[in-house]
Amino acid sequence: MKNLYCFKQIYNNGKSERRLSLGEYKRAVSWSKYLVSSGAEIKGEGEGGWSADMSQLFIGNKFASGRHSRIYRGVYKQRDVAIKLISQPEEDENLATMLENHFTSEVALLFRLRHPNIITFVAACKKPPVFCIITEYLAGGSLKKFLHQQEPYSVPLDLVLKLALDIAHGMQYLHSQGILHRDLKSENLLLGEDMSVKVADFGISCLESHCGNAKGFTGTYRWMAPEMIKEKHHTKKVDVYSFGIVLWELLTAMTPFDNMTPEQAAFAVCQKDDGNDDMVVVQNARPPLPPKCPLAFSHLINRCWSSNPDKRPHFDQIVAILESYSESLEQDAEFFTSYKPPTNHTILRCFPKLIAGRRSASVKA
Repeated sequence: MKNLYCFKQIYNNGKSERRLSLGEYKRAVSWSKYLVSSGAEIKGEGEGGWSADMSQLFIGNKFASGRHSRIYRGVYKQRDVAIKLISQPEEDENLATMLENHFTSEVALLFRLRHPNIITFVAACKKPPVFCIITEYLAGGSLKKFLHQQEPYSVPLDLVLKLALDIAHGMQYLHSQGILHRDLKSENLLLGEDMSVKVADFGISCLESHCGNAKGFTGTYRWMAPEMIKEKHHTKKVDVYSFGIVLWELLTAMTPFDNMTPEQAAFAVCQKDDGNDDMVVVQNARPPLPPKCPLAFSHLINRCWSSNPDKRPHFDQIVAILESYSESLEQDAEFFTSYKPPTNHTILRCFPKLIAGRRSASVKA
């Protein structure tokens, strides 16, 4: 055991971090007995490329946790990494199967993704009832943590724009690969030391060709599109809705629907029919936009979180819009105070790169 799997103090810039608590250490040891191997098999094509050599893994401090997982900082083959350990409950066979499916799907998707704004996959190990996913470690923590350290409405607009553009680039790439994230929120967006953003946590993501049914879905209500809450057919546009909520978070540094329970928030964003034809309660609520929200952002947010998925823009359009904002801001520091939404006659001017790309594609075709 000593030679195969160790726990060690991780040092950051020469300064020691908090040691594992007794409870954390006992939990890690109890899970490690399932992981001691030269890399447990993960069934599927290409498994040799991502099976972890557990003798090269060193676990340090726990820095995050979920309902069925713990995330530790560590070192794998002399590289700083984040280690996600997922534990299957022995008493719930259905949940255990669901967690295994999520793990298999997440690894399969991460293995194929390569983009500056997507978390980098390193390796994985499957040894029921414990699974392990190893990714790059980002020192900045989650976007949620960063925002909650700020005063409400205090994030500078140029930083809001930079962060939003990073997220949009990552999602644009993800959708270009035919993948729906389905749980886009500030907690699943990680920051590098340079304040770059990477999209993470693909546990409930899916290929578009395999998505569509939200029955039994386990997303996060505060960020979830109405069609998913109502367990209807869904498309890539559910991620666009969630992006609208995230953009609201960037502008406010607050939690959406923080005065409601998750269930109340789910009810509030939907149109609910109580079964009586004479009484239809229409909620269709959204988090309140800041009183001084720049029109450029409020216009985009309202489009993104539209109740009608067809009216939400694609991420190609969102990237083009945000890039046009960025270019305009470089030329005019007062851009956000002077911005006016484009009319139907001028809207195409906002998407020069998108239009050029489409023209180029049509010429090649």
